[in-house]
Amino acid sequence: MISVDDLVALIRTYNPKSDEALIRAAYDYGRDMHEGQFRHSGEPYFSHPVAVAAILAEQRLDDASIITALLHDTIEDTRASYAEVASRFGAEVADLVDGVTKLTNLQLSSSETKQAENFRKLFMAMSKDLRVILVKLADRLHNMRTIKAMRLEKQAQKARETMDIFAPLAGRMGMQWMREELEDLAFRVLNPDARASIIRRFITLQKETGDVVEHITGDMLHELDKAGIQADVFGRAKKPYSIWRKMQEKEMGFSRLSDIYGFRIITRSEADCYAALGAIHQRWRAVPGRFKDYISQPKSNGYRSIHTTVSGRDGKRVEVQIRTQAMHDVAESGVAAHWSYRDGVRVENPFAVDPAKWISGLTEQFDAEEDHEDFLEAVKLEMYADKVFCFTPKGDVVKLPRGATPIDFAYAIHTRIGNATVGAKVDTMRVPLWTRIKNGQSVEIITAGGQTPQATWLDIATTGKARSAIRRALRELDRDRYIKLGRELARSAFEHVGKKATDKALDSAATTLRVKGRDEVLARLGSAELTARQVVHAVYPDLAPKDAEEVGRDRAVIGLSADQSFERARCCQPLPGERIVGITYRGRGVVVHAIDCETLSAYDDQPERWLDLHWHAGKHPAAYDVTLDITIGNDAGVLGRICTLIGEQKANISDLTFVDRKPDFFRLLVDVELRDAEHLHGVISVLNAESDVAEVERRRDPQRAGVSSAPER
Repeated sequence: MISVDDLVALIRTYNPKSDEALIRAAYDYGRDMHEGQFRHSGEPYFSHPVAVAAILAEQRLDDASIITALLHDTIEDTRASYAEVASRFGAEVADLVDGVTKLTNLQLSSSETKQAENFRKLFMAMSKDLRVILVKLADRLHNMRTIKAMRLEKQAQKARETMDIFAPLAGRMGMQWMREELEDLAFRVLNPDARASIIRRFITLQKETGDVVEHITGDMLHELDKAGIQADVFGRAKKPYSIWRKMQEKEMGFSRLSDIYGFRIITRSEADCYAALGAIHQRWRAVPGRFKDYISQPKSNGYRSIHTTVSGRDGKRVEVQIRTQAMHDVAESGVAAHWSYRDGVRVENPFAVDPAKWISGLTEQFDAEEDHEDFLEAVKLEMYADKVFCFTPKGDVVKLPRGATPIDFAYAIHTRIGNATVGAKVDTMRVPLWTRIKNGQSVEIITAGGQTPQATWLDIATTGKARSAIRRALRELDRDRYIKLGRELARSAFEHVGKKATDKALDSAATTLRVKGRDEVLARLGSAELTARQVVHAVYPDLAPKDAEEVGRDRAVIGLSADQSFERARCCQPLPGERIVGITYRGRGVVVHAIDCETLSAYDDQPERWLDLHWHAGKHPAAYDVTLDITIGNDAGVLGRICTLIGEQKANISDLTFVDRKPDFFRLLVDVELRDAEHLHGVISVLNAESDVAEVERRRDPQRAGVSSAPER
């Protein structure tokens, strides 16, 4: 355990004016409060708060943050109280410790409605002092560094939570070094074999090629010196998790992966950044599409840097980041740079972002009357998404989360434009509304008078602002229709458990779900803001679902009128359990597509033909065919085993076609009759586990725009 003398000495290296007496008092108080408590490793528990304090000291944070780290578990886990901490160390520290305690108790990974209000309050509190999050991130980092002492199932849980919540949060706050370490520590738990394999390949690569980092660093320094640019160059191999993620995204092996090294050039001035970029591009060929200028367009957390990728030695791609020392300090510390000290005074970094403005930027668009669910969803989406920069036709920059669509772009401009959207052009080309916008693209929104938002947009939009606006518009414009559809969904769901959706039952659901009356419950159910399962559970939380008879194909889809029949689209072969939409045909009924089917783009300008549909929530028969594209080893008995595995999953093979025959493998298309999306997942999982199956995936073919069965109903 780090001694108090060592901790004080560490703090004094950057803050000689630190209040040593108060630091020592907090150390002694924390040690006394945790006396007799031990970690899973057998060490005294207080070794953990001290390690967290040391992590924050390495970030050159202020005394209040260090003291909070020493005491961050006292109110929750010891006899210490808020009042006592406040009397000994001041209200500022007590508020920080209390904030960390609340954050620890908050289920950040939960999407339950009941968590939304706590999440909102916490974010409002954090707008006053973001150091709560900094302490919590340091707390999680030390826990991950010492995770081996936990039970295996606890390790997996903490690692997954770290990967899903804390690593993205660190990245969003600009603390990239912490994000990378958290990801790699979680990766070590979640996929140790893959991590070990990548490390072994690195060792082999170094033996074959020598120290590539040292060679390229020398080359870069030489080029910069020739150009008369004073700069420092630092190179490193990327973290195992970063490499593994690239392998997955690009679907290629380690040997084919090129950009596994990263270099940073730290210049003396902003002008030198651009001069260094020119020197690098003159010496090495730039890789198209891999240039980003975050100096002229900084990230919301204050991050500034130029990013480029070039072909270095032996054709190996290397990523290069170019920035000044002040920019580098913010890149390393992110939002934490606001509290950094050097030589006893707060560092005046012109690039450090004001934490209060950073948080308020996430929350200002949501007023006090906004739905809790909308707030929770929006904050999560904004917190854990990277940004893309795109342009209006006039050249104005619009900043959106990565994965945003033209719908999000339209609502970012103005709610009125979003509501009237009928189409979009990206770089002058007409595109479907669910197209993902990329950095640097120009987006033009096509509007029309009388157009109103479609319910299917909720599955297309990614920003909280757009989704909230769409829901409000849908509730206002189509309230009666959604109430009618919601009543049908509620009737079906309640009958499924042997109950009736009476007005009294719906009133009870409204009370439990904290919405305004039964009509609001039905409207939200009809607009897909609530699920039928949630409504039933709100009235009968302890009611076990009983075995019910199968849902006949004549009533499999809810949302059709009495005289309408439906057909499944051949191009996407939608299954029960998937989000669907209907396209009406005169004299033919309704063709049901999966919500993400590519062929729907043909109907973007015909919103009157779109129908909001839902699959019945009950148990469906195994009668819905889906085509699987399977590649298997060419060996005796393999095809028989594949057919047996599918049969064991209670799935029937209705057709089988060989599309490729090679000496080593066969590729075939297999039509399998399934119950629902979960049944499909089970079949694919079993096939993937078979050693002789090289690849299996669901086949969707936009060219097959016909239908997959005779009309139903």
